[in-house]
Amino acid sequence: MNTQQNPYIMFDGMTPDEFAFLQQAKASLDENQQKTFMSVYYGKRRNPQDIMLATLAGFLGVAGVQRFMTDQIGMGILYFFTGGFCFIGTIIDAINYKSIANDYNKKMAFESFNIAKMSN
Repeated sequence: MNTQQNPYIMFDGMTPDEFAFLQQAKASLDENQQKTFMSVYYGKRRNPQDIMLATLAGFLGVAGVQRFMTDQIGMGILYFFTGGFCFIGTIIDAINYKSIANDYNKKMAFESFNIAKMSN
């Protein structure tokens, strides 16, 4: 199976929620726009496992990396200087890492969709 038949194979850690959202986003695009959408989205997407590893770095003294990765700069700075809210925020993020990744990926899918729509 090649990536033309299943373009989602290149996305590690894809959740069913993300898959459904991408299918819905691509539905109104023509073939060239879909290719543009997938390539732009691939560059912007964050793997949930990477978010989890960045969150776990908070227990080693580098809190907030996951927030910087998801463009939440203010929260990242706050986590960094407060030790992840004394580890409480870091623990919550470790539990909710998939939803953090999904929220970010949905935002990036929307941006990628707009870029693909304008590329025609």
